[in-house]
Order: sequence, then C-alpha cells, then structure tokens
Amino acid sequence: MTDHTTRAADILKGHRESIDRLDAILVYTLGERFKHTQAVGKLKAEHDLPPSDPAREANQISRLEELAEQADLDPDFAKKFLNFIITEVIHHHKKHQA
Repeated sequence: MTDHTTRAADILKGHRESIDRLDAILVYTLGERFKHTQAVGKLKAEHDLPPSDPAREANQISRLEELAEQADLDPDFAKKFLNFIITEVIHHHKKHQA
C-alpha cells in the first residue's frame, strides 16, 4: 500500500471505531428511553389515560427539530426518527391497555 492509502485506512479505522461506540451509545440510550416509556404506558393504563398525547408529541417534535439544527443534523431526519419512536411508544402503550 502507498503512504496515502495506509493513512486513509488508518483514518477510516478511527472513524469506524467512533461510529461503533456511538452505535452502542444509541442502543443503550434507546433502551433506557423505552424503559421509561414502558413505565409511562403502564401508568396511563392504570389510570385510564389515552395512550397518545398529541400536544406533547408536537412539542417534542418541534424541540427535536430545533436541537437537530443546533447539532448540524438534518431536522427532517430527526423528525422522521422521533415519529418512528413515538409510533413505537404508542403501540406499546396500547398493549398495556388491552
């Protein structure tokens, strides 16, 4: 390999190691988040509250879009990601109410 290729491979390895660590952080963070949303779902079911809170969801989406802009992340991607999470959470909340 040339010096440039070796250097590129070293840089690539470093980026991939960082990505792997960040992926682990994301998985553990999502796990922690869903522990709390499961508890919320059980609490809502126990008190006959609706599984969804559209006003809170809209506020969270707006907040995350703003955070995404501050973090130099595509706000549309952040919105899609949060919508996916919200859909999963509501699905779990509905299971508790069944």
